[in-house]
Amino acid sequence: MTEILSLIRSHGCPSWSRTVLNSDRMPWFSTRLGLESALSYPPPRLLTCHLPKHIFPKSFSHSSAKVIYTLRDPRDVVVSYYYFSKMCNSYEDPTSFEQFLRDFLNGELPHGSWFEHVRGWMEMKDAENFFFITYEELKQDLRSSVRRLCQFLGEDLDDDAISSVVQNSSFTAMQENPMCSSILLPADIMDQTKGRFLRKGICGDWKNHFTVAQSETFDRIYQDRMQGLNMTFPWDRH
Repeated sequence: MTEILSLIRSHGCPSWSRTVLNSDRMPWFSTRLGLESALSYPPPRLLTCHLPKHIFPKSFSHSSAKVIYTLRDPRDVVVSYYYFSKMCNSYEDPTSFEQFLRDFLNGELPHGSWFEHVRGWMEMKDAENFFFITYEELKQDLRSSVRRLCQFLGEDLDDDAISSVVQNSSFTAMQENPMCSSILLPADIMDQTKGRFLRKGICGDWKNHFTVAQSETFDRIYQDRMQGLNMTFPWDRH
């Protein structure tokens, strides 16, 4: 999403995305350095975070800011998070996938419970300044997704600009772009010998990692924790 929004802001021109680190283009304002960067930028700013709604800045409720919330099949989230934790030195190296999955389901990993995170933000699903989209939708039809994002942001991009956004935010393009592939980060932050930050970018990779028992346990807990939300996501239909 960082690449998509960077390219939309640049009206499809990829030069900004190819010359400035994604963390500088879209600072993590929940960190001290990210907040300092964010405050130094002229508006409109692109900002990013993993904050749950209940600790999101209260000033948002009376500002002109907009939130774009991206979510993904939680089973694929677990797999991606597992490999990321192995690479990122600020995270504890997982002892096993089985233990990592258990911690995820119990909400005991950094950033807390996926279920509570989604339920909290979905309280805003009907707000005019809130837009949510799934990774699965982006993968299925990126062009239509970009058009929807442009409409939400009030950005009028022509067909050529839309095509450039789609081309330069593809998984292959991002893998080849050192500004978003994390290969420029020092080894004491991201250990590239333990994997790739942009690993596969596919939907359904969880099927290559979950046992039948783990899948059944996950489904049971998912149904219980998401009960009453009254929303259907792409992964609920498979």
